[in-house]
Amino acid sequence: MLRSIAVLALDQVAPFELGVLAEVFGTDRTADGFPGYRFQVCSPDGAPVRTSSGFHLTPHADLGPVDEADLVAIPAHSQGTTVPGPVLDALRRADARGAHLFSVCSGAFLLGEAGLLDGRECTTHWRYVDELQRRHPLARVRCNSLYVQDGRLLTSAGTAAGIDACLHLIRQEHGSATATRLARRMVVPPHRDGGQSQYVEAPIPKAPEAPTLEPVLEWLMGHLDRAITVEELAARAGMAPRTFARRFRAETGTTPHDWLTNQRVLLARRLLEETPLSVEAVADQAGFGDAAALRHHFSRRVGATPHSYRTTFRDRAHSA
Repeated sequence: MLRSIAVLALDQVAPFELGVLAEVFGTDRTADGFPGYRFQVCSPDGAPVRTSSGFHLTPHADLGPVDEADLVAIPAHSQGTTVPGPVLDALRRADARGAHLFSVCSGAFLLGEAGLLDGRECTTHWRYVDELQRRHPLARVRCNSLYVQDGRLLTSAGTAAGIDACLHLIRQEHGSATATRLARRMVVPPHRDGGQSQYVEAPIPKAPEAPTLEPVLEWLMGHLDRAITVEELAARAGMAPRTFARRFRAETGTTPHDWLTNQRVLLARRLLEETPLSVEAVADQAGFGDAAALRHHFSRRVGATPHSYRTTFRDRAHSA
């Protein structure tokens, strides 16, 4: 269970990415029923550091908390940032003792310099993936992922993808309901589908004859238990099926079937966590039709069977 968070801030730290970590883990919302954390921003010597926006930031402490934190987080830093040896040593110690390591955007380069990406899956902002792979050829860089988890290592793409990864951690630690409530509080989606490719290319401009798919997606979210075809969705959007499929991928970065399956898996997770419904009933309410289909898709996307997921979540909730 995550209880203490140490954030590394070096010279030229990006204030927005650091702010994402502070918003999720450093804001006290315990009065509203959210979990609380011991949150500390750390610099190599405890002295103020200059941000990439030009102003200075005063940390809570030096590297001391890094040796005890359950989660060590690294926001983005400018590419030319020099990483002091003691910082790299602290990261290696954190990894060796089993702490969670989490980088946002170019923060992955600090993990790479510490030798902690070798043989592991990871990602960073799409502008930097080639450079990350060049510098660390043993890393398994996934260029199109919003975030990647490899054991206790979590790396995310640029800026907003850091929020996605934070909510992923909250979902793992405290369940879907808490992550969804926090996302609503922050006015962000609880889960985004697709990869970075949807942000690399210029978005298709909105036109009167091709309105946004948001109304269709909202309708879908309220009818996940139904058997739904692409033809039905296309008709609801007022498009031919092929046109609808192309527009859907352009706006969401994935196919209608993949998007729908992801949403159904998320609904199944909430039902498994929050209700005593049988696996068969969960499959029916989530739109999978039968338990076999639920187990197939759930295992592929979550990495556990519905039964083992429910057992794990209940054990986690009991420990909390």
